[in-house]
Amino acid sequence: MSPQGREMPDVTTLAKCIVMVMAGGEGQRLYPLTKRRAKPAVRFAGAYRIIDFTLSNCVNSGLRRIYLLAQYASTSLFSHVRRGCARLLSEELGEGVEILPPQRMAGDRWYAGTADAVFQNLYLLQQERPDLVVLLSGDHAYKMDYRPMIAHHLRKKAALTISALAVPKKEAQHLGVLATDQEGRVVDFHEKPAEPRTIPGRPEESLVNMGVYVWDTRALVQEVSRDATQESSHDFGRDIIPAMVKRGEAVYAYEFVDPRTGEPAYWRDIGTIESYWESHMDLLEVTPKLDLYDQAWPLYTARGHHPPAKTVLGKQAQVSDSLLCEGCVVSGGQVERSVLSPGVRVGEGAVVVESIIFDDAEIGPGAYIYRAIIDEKLKIPEGYTIGTDPAQDAKRFVIIPSGITVVPVGAVFD
Repeated sequence: MSPQGREMPDVTTLAKCIVMVMAGGEGQRLYPLTKRRAKPAVRFAGAYRIIDFTLSNCVNSGLRRIYLLAQYASTSLFSHVRRGCARLLSEELGEGVEILPPQRMAGDRWYAGTADAVFQNLYLLQQERPDLVVLLSGDHAYKMDYRPMIAHHLRKKAALTISALAVPKKEAQHLGVLATDQEGRVVDFHEKPAEPRTIPGRPEESLVNMGVYVWDTRALVQEVSRDATQESSHDFGRDIIPAMVKRGEAVYAYEFVDPRTGEPAYWRDIGTIESYWESHMDLLEVTPKLDLYDQAWPLYTARGHHPPAKTVLGKQAQVSDSLLCEGCVVSGGQVERSVLSPGVRVGEGAVVVESIIFDDAEIGPGAYIYRAIIDEKLKIPEGYTIGTDPAQDAKRFVIIPSGITVVPVGAVFD
């Protein structure tokens, strides 16, 4: 992701920005993977956690004053961040990643929504007095240089700039859909519309909200303070942004494209089990749109201490179109279009197809795993089958409508 040829803010401008990352959601739609961990802390692509994409984007963009607005099961998230991206930042230079739990500013209320999360931390903005606030989500998979967006925001003298992505119309029903005028000003915004508005001249595409914002600090404070006094869901997408657009505020869109091709860049909201599984299958393409091997835009994470991955021939060892992390041992088994996290063991004669296996799980000899997600440290018994008999699997595990089976921590194999 080379920034060449794109307008960039100077270092002084970046120093006057802070980042606030929404990382507190319970992740009910990603359950049972979120049974014991925050959604941003869920394992992704074997070697990473979902939060690593957002934090790496910040570090690579020169945004190094980062605050995580965390709430649910935040211990796992904090532990990972402390051992990962936080180690790259210098407290002596005013850099760092800090966790902001709910401040309980309104009685015993936890964060009631994304806007309320910011409202409960207004003291931070009063303390830091940044010119701009980059407001992000911690559960998206994408690579983005935020600097051109910041430059775009300053050039437009916007109160709020929304990063937007062109997607097929049928996919836009689950997201916030916006429309702009010729200057890029947002003139219409609807959250999860039944009939998404399309892009002029592109009748099969809609422009959707990515949950990536650049705010003028004064405007942000005004909007969340106003929202706090009203009966609402206290959410940016449902409440604040539609109200700002309706009032004619300076809300602009910044279309997210691949700078090399001009085509829509890769971005996924990891909000459901299905999107989680599909995003992993995307990574297994011959040339995936989300390049994990781009050394010009590294993905930072916390690393364990594992030996190299290893395959043992056995009777029928075969690994194809898969990601194998360090510490994995495939002993005579078959792994096809799958992602194996650190420390996974696949036994003799076992078959793993289109599946995601979490840390230190063991697939017993002769087991057969198809289109499944196996949580960490689980031991699949010898000869056990998952993913071929939905009725049987539904009695023991979680199956989503598209047929993917999730085997959670604590599962019992009978």
